Amino acid sequence: MNLQRETAADHSAIRTVVVDAFDQTDEADLVEALRAGGDLAISLVAMDGDAVRGHISLSVLKSPDATLALAPVSVAKSCQGRGIGSMLIREALIQARTIGFKMIFVLGDPDYYCRFGFSVETAVDFPCDYAGPHFMALQLTEQSVEVARVEYAQAFSNL
Repeated sequence: MNLQRETAADHSAIRTVVVDAFDQTDEADLVEALRAGGDLAISLVAMDGDAVRGHISLSVLKSPDATLALAPVSVAKSCQGRGIGSMLIREALIQARTIGFKMIFVLGDPDYYCRFGFSVETAVDFPCDYAGPHFMALQLTEQSVEVARVEYAQAFSNL
């Protein structure tokens, strides 16, 4: 499996993988809206030869400064359980650190995301419409992030 940044040639295949992974179009529509709005900071594909088998999106949050939202992570159903999602997340975290982002927020299963260092405790002080037991954050640097309301890109409000 080869991980690389998405290209325009991948867009149709990304949509197919995301729809397949979630059995609906909402998440694929979100990826396209984030792309159209210029909000994608990191968008990676997992390639098996010429075929896209997985995808991850990280978008810039409006607030706090220098933070990202991880959503969605998608793997084609026929390829799930092979570690592709984990590979995408690990590579995305490396790229986010390299670019200079300070923190990433995610809404998801704590049992899954905690293995990458995300925790509810890290997110708890940050007010957010999605706050709760599935709202987590990962500090990427030793630089502190000023506590502020977590505000997602406009595309999320269309979900």
